[in-house]
Amino acid sequence: MKNIVFVLLAIIGLFSCKKEEKKEVLSIEIPEKVKPKIEFGFNLDNYIVDSDTVRSGDSFGKILFESHIGYGKIEELVKEGKDTFDVKRLQIGKKYTVLKSKDSLERAQVFIYQPNKIEYTVFDFSNDSISKIYNGKKPVKLVEKEASGVITSSLSEAMDKAGLNVYISHELADIYAWSIDFFRLQKGDKYKIIYTEKYINDSIYAGVKDVKAAIFEHNGTPFYAFDYKNDTIPGIMDYYDEEGKTLRSQFLKAPVKFSRISSRYNLKRRIAYYGNRVRPHRGTDFAAPIGTPILATASGTVTESTRRGGNGKYVKIRHNSTYSTQYLHMSRRAVKVGDVVKQGDVIGYIGMTGNTGGPHVCYRFWKNGRQVDPLREKLPAAKPIKEELKAEYLSYIQPLKEQLDNIQYPQDTTL
Repeated sequence: MKNIVFVLLAIIGLFSCKKEEKKEVLSIEIPEKVKPKIEFGFNLDNYIVDSDTVRSGDSFGKILFESHIGYGKIEELVKEGKDTFDVKRLQIGKKYTVLKSKDSLERAQVFIYQPNKIEYTVFDFSNDSISKIYNGKKPVKLVEKEASGVITSSLSEAMDKAGLNVYISHELADIYAWSIDFFRLQKGDKYKIIYTEKYINDSIYAGVKDVKAAIFEHNGTPFYAFDYKNDTIPGIMDYYDEEGKTLRSQFLKAPVKFSRISSRYNLKRRIAYYGNRVRPHRGTDFAAPIGTPILATASGTVTESTRRGGNGKYVKIRHNSTYSTQYLHMSRRAVKVGDVVKQGDVIGYIGMTGNTGGPHVCYRFWKNGRQVDPLREKLPAAKPIKEELKAEYLSYIQPLKEQLDNIQYPQDTTL
C-alpha cells in the first residue's frame, strides 16, 4: 500500500514540475531593409559613384576619357546634347558625378553636371544604342521666414549681423532702388522682411527664393513693398506699396525722339580703321541730325558735364544708387554738374564732337558701376496696378501687411 501511495505522489510531482516549466521563446532579429539611395532618378547602389568638382584643365571629354569612354562616343554625346547643354560651359568649382559600371572595367555610364544645388544635366549613355540627355531639378521645399533689423552703419552689415543671406540685401536694394538711396542711409533706419528660403530634402539649404513683402523705415518714413504677381495679366509682376503704386520708375527707351539705332552695344566689335582689332563698343548709338535735342531717360542728378577725349562733349546722370546714364558726342550741353533733371528734360544736343563718323549720341548705361547693354537689361517698369485689380491687390496684401506690422525689431540694438 505504501508503495502505491509513493508512486502516485511521484507521478503528481512530475506533472507539477512540467506545469512550472517555462517555455523558451526563440528571438530572431530580422535586419531592417536598407532603403536604396536614389538621386537624380538613379539608384546609386547599382553603380560605382565618382563625385568631384570641375578643376582647371578639366573638360567634358577629359573626364569621360579618364572613365574609359572613347573619343568617338564623347563626340557623339557632345553633338546629341548641344541643344540641351553646351559642354564648354562646365565651370571650375561646380560639382559633377560619374556613375560607373560595377565590374572590372568601371566604365562610365552616366555623367551628371550640377551648375547649382537644384538644377542638373544628365548624360545617360548606359544604353550603347540610345543616349538620353536632359535637364532636371531636385525637389525643393519652400519655407517662409521673417527678419528685422536696425541700421547702425550699412544695410549689408546689419543683415550680416542678423545672419541673413547677402542675396536679401541685394534684393532690398533693388526693390527700393527708386525710393531709397542706400548710399545715404541714416543711423536708426529699420527694416522688416518676409522672405522664402529653399531646401533640398528638407534639410539642405539652397538659398533664398524671393522677398514676399518688406517695410523699410528711412529717415522716419515707412516704405512698404509687396511682391504682387498675376500671371494672367501681362505687366503686373512687380513690387508695389500699400496703396498699389509701383516702387519703380521707368527709363525712356531712347534718349532721342524719332531716331534710329546706328550701332549697338558690342564687346567684340572689330574696326577696320584700327587694323580690324577688337574695340569694344560699350554704348548704343542713336543717329539723328545735328542739333536734335537729347533727353534724360530718367530723373536724376547731373554728376558730369564736360568734354574729354574721344567722348567729346558729354553729360552723365546719376539716377539712384544702382543706375547712371551717359550721353556722348554732344554739340552743346544744356545742363551743369549738380542740376536735378526730370525724365524727358533736354540735357544737350546731337553733335559730332570726339571720335565719331557721323551725328549721333552714344548712350551708355551703368548698373552698379559697370557698363551694360540697356537693350538687354530687364529695366524697371512703371506700370501701376490696374483699377480693376486694385481691390484684389489690397485684399491680397492685407494679411502680409498685418504680418509685417507684427514683426518686432531687435530689442538689444544700441544706436
